[in-house]
Amino acid sequence: MAIRNIRKKGDPILKLKSRPVERFDERFLTLLDDMRETMYHADGCGLAAVQVGVLKRAVVIDVGDGLIELINPEIVEKRGEQLEAEGCLSLPGEQGITLRPQYVKVRAQDRTGTVREWEGENLLARAMCHEIDHLDGILYTQRLAPKEALERFQKEHPEMER
Repeated sequence: MAIRNIRKKGDPILKLKSRPVERFDERFLTLLDDMRETMYHADGCGLAAVQVGVLKRAVVIDVGDGLIELINPEIVEKRGEQLEAEGCLSLPGEQGITLRPQYVKVRAQDRTGTVREWEGENLLARAMCHEIDHLDGILYTQRLAPKEALERFQKEHPEMER
């Protein structure tokens, strides 16, 4: 296992769409292991393969409940909304308020290639959406909350800096 370099804001690869994973070989499994180690080393809760320079549809997530590996993920259901501050390992030191679903159901393959479904609420739902966006070349800064939602957030969270 190795800690890989995380691509930062301005790197053109972050705007590219990732390709489906077709081969679940030793090389791919090493990538997943490296992504996990890189995410933990950077103190993150999610990491997409594109963030380490690999255009494959794979993400790792751990919001404190254990590691989740999603390969070729797709959101098949979403409900509700949450308005929260969001950051990214590729944009260190930055945050923005985004509007994300409160609940998502994701269909994806695990590291063996088996298709499964995962459900996430709150932070896990946010992390799933954030990492899947990376696979489509979308950064959270493209999902910033509209002005009226931001005003609502500021009223609900007066302790936050403006």
